[in-house]
Amino acid sequence: MVDYRIDRRSGVATYLQIVQQTKHALRLGLLEPGDQLPTARAVVEATAINPNTVLKAYRELEREGLVEARRGMGTFVTRSLGAVQPAESGPLRDELKEWGKRARTSGMDREDVSALITSVLDEIYRTASEGEQA
Repeated sequence: MVDYRIDRRSGVATYLQIVQQTKHALRLGLLEPGDQLPTARAVVEATAINPNTVLKAYRELEREGLVEARRGMGTFVTRSLGAVQPAESGPLRDELKEWGKRARTSGMDREDVSALITSVLDEIYRTASEGEQA
């Protein structure tokens, strides 16, 4: 089960935050084919957002072929996004967790860490794709 967290200050549409968090859970192996997503009602109660926003997110996930709505039963995961290792284990995750702790201790807040990681990933993947084009 996934617990959605909505950041109203992020500038990212609420339904997209749900889509992104679901995809992250699929990538990390927290959600697997056959798992049921929380009901729209449960998400609304936990996040205080409009039910139509949840339904819009679930429709987008269904359009992408990641989930399937079953009338009267709920919304179920139909495919994974191929996690390399389970979310709760693996040396890369452990190293990243330790790095995250050091970043927090050094005074970086969540947004600082996110910006730094995004910047590094952009650099790494830009360099990789440029190498492929050569």
